Amino acid sequence: MDCSVYDLKAFYESRAGRLMRRILGAHIYEFWPDLKDMRVLGCGYAMPYLSAFQDKTERAVALTTAQAGVHHWPAGRPGKVALAEEALLPLETESVDRILLIHGFEFSRHPDELLQELWRVLKSNGRLLIVVPNRLGMWARADWTPFGHGTPYTAGQITRHLERNLFVHERTDRGLFMPPFRSFMVLRTAYSLESFGHFFFPGLAGVHLVEASKQLYAGAGRAKTAKGQRVLVAKPVTTS
Repeated sequence: MDCSVYDLKAFYESRAGRLMRRILGAHIYEFWPDLKDMRVLGCGYAMPYLSAFQDKTERAVALTTAQAGVHHWPAGRPGKVALAEEALLPLETESVDRILLIHGFEFSRHPDELLQELWRVLKSNGRLLIVVPNRLGMWARADWTPFGHGTPYTAGQITRHLERNLFVHERTDRGLFMPPFRSFMVLRTAYSLESFGHFFFPGLAGVHLVEASKQLYAGAGRAKTAKGQRVLVAKPVTTS
């Protein structure tokens, strides 16, 4: 099931959504504390998190899918968001330093093709950060949030997708340990539960945050399968 950008926008304007943005935004900052002079791409529905990067990067832009739709962003400024096909991003090869994929991978109909395109547009020293619902977590069952839609994953499944598409897994973090309740009393305990859960029951986190870099081969290229699907072809270096 897809979530439209207006569903996502409404969630992030709610009390619970604003809290989720602060909690996950803090985790993202731990991965990327300094983005000065970098080009940052947000895919899926990354606008609530990219807003914090607007004045700290060389450029921060967002892409959403045709299935989800699009709305203007950022508010009060020239638009920096566009629609795109997930297997055909309108960006030059090796043109971005960082890619944040959130509310996107779990909704993708062709996740490997999406990763291949992200590999293409990412610079050789760039980093990809995927935020995806945890299959074992409670938030994957909370259908009043965007984390309760789409296909949740285990950390191992994400890593295997990355490795299959020539990414190198760098590190994994976990977030959203509070129960997925809208009660104000539960929301007040969010930060305490975030610290407590990170150490005592990491497997029950609501989301995985998985960072990866590009795996580079000499002469790496792309080929077509018999069905016309694009795949990455690794050509290892040979020595005489």
